Amino acid sequence: MMVSRAPRWMCAYSPEVRTVPAGRWWNAVRVPVALGARALASLGDESGAVIKDGYGGIMYWLVPPGDASAWHLPDVQVLGRGSHVAVPPLRRTAGPGLYWCVPLTHDTYWTNTARLHRALTTASAPL
Repeated sequence: MMVSRAPRWMCAYSPEVRTVPAGRWWNAVRVPVALGARALASLGDESGAVIKDGYGGIMYWLVPPGDASAWHLPDVQVLGRGSHVAVPPLRRTAGPGLYWCVPLTHDTYWTNTARLHRALTTASAPL
């Protein structure tokens, strides 16, 4: 899916990975890829944009700024003010490396925080 109009914080035509400060336009929920894959399967079409670091084994969900900052879930780190996230170019939707596992769209890049919390809690439960 191509993004016709990028959010203000995203450089629409940059071919390079950019480092973007968290906490202003969004908070990032950082999880190991195994946990993230289970949560993503649970969320299905209810997931907003997801960045996957294919080399680092990490996934990032974008949630509204300030949301999720009080979470205490195993293997989950919420990145807000004072943190930065490497963001891939809009058109990079496949690995290797850093890419949009769930492509960014202008209107719906945040994931509903309550739904993401439920999906991560369920995905963290012993199998």
